[in-house]
Amino acid sequence: MTKITLKNKITKNMVLLNQRVKAFDKLSSFLIKIEKNKTEYADFFEIIKKSYHKNKWFTEENVLNAIKIWGKSLTKKNLSKWLRNYNLKNTKIKKIGLILAGNIPLVGLHDIICVLLTGNKAIVKCSSKDELLLPYLCEKLVEFDLIFKNKFVFKDKIENFEALIATGNNTSSKYFDYYFSKYPKIIRKHRNGVAILTGNESSSSLNDLAKDIFLYYGLGCRSVSKIYVPINYSFDKLIIAIKKYSKLKYSAKYSNNYNYNKAVYLMNNEKFKDLDFFILKEDFNIFSPVGTLHYEYYNDVNSLRMKLNIEKDKIQCVTSNYKKIGNLKLGKAQSPNLWDYADNIDTLSFLMNL
Repeated sequence: MTKITLKNKITKNMVLLNQRVKAFDKLSSFLIKIEKNKTEYADFFEIIKKSYHKNKWFTEENVLNAIKIWGKSLTKKNLSKWLRNYNLKNTKIKKIGLILAGNIPLVGLHDIICVLLTGNKAIVKCSSKDELLLPYLCEKLVEFDLIFKNKFVFKDKIENFEALIATGNNTSSKYFDYYFSKYPKIIRKHRNGVAILTGNESSSSLNDLAKDIFLYYGLGCRSVSKIYVPINYSFDKLIIAIKKYSKLKYSAKYSNNYNYNKAVYLMNNEKFKDLDFFILKEDFNIFSPVGTLHYEYYNDVNSLRMKLNIEKDKIQCVTSNYKKIGNLKLGKAQSPNLWDYADNIDTLSFLMNL
């Protein structure tokens, strides 16, 4: 390839990248402005309604929250800030298989965005829990720019792909590793968020923490499932913040989980603090089931930092208002930046190096 030909190819790729960015910026505007009484959103709200009928965890409130977070993320400013750290001038087009999770609304959107922005084709297998929202948004992208036409396909079974990105639990990840052993791949396992408290948090900060705990019923990989607190920590102010979410007991799916876990703890004679709709339980495990928050006492920050490093493969994010530890402030767990990659694996770099 001559220098002139290479230069022309690079220029063309940059033009195409800018075109893709503009389309996502239009999608951002569409998501930010969503309102139920606007006719242009009627079909979207019908999709949201159908999603709830298929998956009762996907309430309209939770779906709209996810939509607005993505709307704020996909602005041209954010996309440009994210992409400026990469050389996307000369990428080879590949077919990328995506096996997506469905624990919270639109959780697989970031993988689709990465594939489309790099000019690759996405062969997508949605989770049965979230198989309506993502196809709708991808079709919206085509409406905004035909550059995305034929750049994605949704299937019940993925095949004829050249690389794979799959998200599952600790059991399915072993299956993915074995079954797709010959492909370049990213395999993600189960993780959760944790929070570190000092005892000096304001009521406002604890309200922020409660949001990290309860948003999406605590089902997200970034949901705070465990807190670390100093010896002799008083839970009184935290309990006040937690009880602001007591309306969750009126959700059948949530209350069934809470009652089941409570019954298990009682049968096993395990100690816990029962808040009538939520359980605080001292436990060394990072993961806690729906309706339960684990806590663990710590003596000093340095030993805690060492403990978190040992458990790093189980932790998606660490939130704290204590500047010396934690990578996010309380309340920010469910609002990651585009460059905050799941499992700390750089998806764009993976795609660019295929």
